[in-house]
Amino acid sequence: MAGSSHGHTPAAWTGVIIAFIGFCAAGAFVVLAQPVGFWVSMGVVCLGGVAGGVMRAMGMGAPKSASEPLVMADRPTANREAAVAKG
Repeated sequence: MAGSSHGHTPAAWTGVIIAFIGFCAAGAFVVLAQPVGFWVSMGVVCLGGVAGGVMRAMGMGAPKSASEPLVMADRPTANREAAVAKG
């Protein structure tokens, strides 16, 4: 994954941060036995996905060409032999 821009965009960071805050709040409401707060927090988690999708649609996500896997055709691959147990 080092050769791709997987998740390194403002849209991805924003969506994940919002979802993380909602997840942490939902966990706190579970401990406090507050079902309404839990479900509101789960809505915040879903809002994180929506916010990331809207920002990606606005052009703050990875470009379509960057979402394809990186192919390193000019780099030779090393062939390794399978390890054989000596015994």
